[in-house]
Amino acid sequence: MSALVWCPCPDQETATSLARTLVEEKLAACGNVIGPIHSVFCWRGEISEAGEVGLLLKTDAALLQQAVARLEDVHPYDEPAVLGWQCDAAGEATAAWLGALAGMRG
Repeated sequence: MSALVWCPCPDQETATSLARTLVEEKLAACGNVIGPIHSVFCWRGEISEAGEVGLLLKTDAALLQQAVARLEDVHPYDEPAVLGWQCDAAGEATAAWLGALAGMRG
């Protein structure tokens, strides 16, 4: 089963670096740097806004927890918002591509 991981980042350089780290470590097959985005959020009781860049990682569900934990560990924010979920559907070729990741970590 395929999975996705989403995380906002402070800038494009950081998002690209995080994507490269997880792809090199074979925790993700691909990282899409998306942005810029404008975030409105409640943090420590205050409403704030910030310019950020989104990072969407594609992985296999067998690696989802490891990918989320690693991204949270290497992210520069003290408490990054990292979310991961299993995909209900994926194209056959995509599922095969992402499913091969678990074997690569062997």
